[in-house]
Amino acid sequence: MLKMKNLNCSYGECKVLHDTSLEVNEGKLVGLIGRNGVGKTTTLKSIMGLVPHRSGSVHFYEANLSGLSPYQIPRMGIAYMPQGRHLFPKLTVMENLRIPVVRGELDKKVLEEVFLYFPRLKERLNQKAGTLSGGEQQMLAMGRALITKPKMMLMDEPMEGLMPLLVKLIAETVKVINGKGTTILLVEQNLKTIKNVCQGIYIMEKGSIVYEGTPSELEGAMDIQERYLSVKV
Repeated sequence: MLKMKNLNCSYGECKVLHDTSLEVNEGKLVGLIGRNGVGKTTTLKSIMGLVPHRSGSVHFYEANLSGLSPYQIPRMGIAYMPQGRHLFPKLTVMENLRIPVVRGELDKKVLEEVFLYFPRLKERLNQKAGTLSGGEQQMLAMGRALITKPKMMLMDEPMEGLMPLLVKLIAETVKVINGKGTTILLVEQNLKTIKNVCQGIYIMEKGSIVYEGTPSELEGAMDIQERYLSVKV
């Protein structure tokens, strides 16, 4: 479904991704993990066309995303939930949910599905996003990404900064969304969350993929966990 092959990306003269390759098959929930600053967020941004490609390719089904403008890529069925939520704080919950709708009306069935995941949003439809709690803002960011009925979601640390109870809620919701058919590439720093939620795992180090495996395989690879994730054996 999504295939990144030998991708190289830079910010100016600073090279961030080095021959990065990964693949996410349709219907899967795949995790991308690594220390801070290794290129995880850049990987998602490169898929969305927000960081130019120096070489290599990104394919979504048969389409080469490398030559597309950033506004074209979401219309192909990829939703991006960036780190830090990037909501419009002075707009209401409903106004934020309407933003991804380019043409026509907001699909009421999709909206009701979002409310099934996050009933609290329905209670706060007319409340400004900037007045919501951190957990509610994260729910709104996820809901906004779901409004487009994406085939695939790119999620950048959706559990960041949340209390444990909300981390569990968001993690379970991610699994449910995937179980209903949406393919997900999840960037996360918490190894326990990645192992509990994902079906496949990539580890990134210095802009390159250094490990690929399943949660059970990574569980037994303590040397890999210690070397790249600072997990003490």
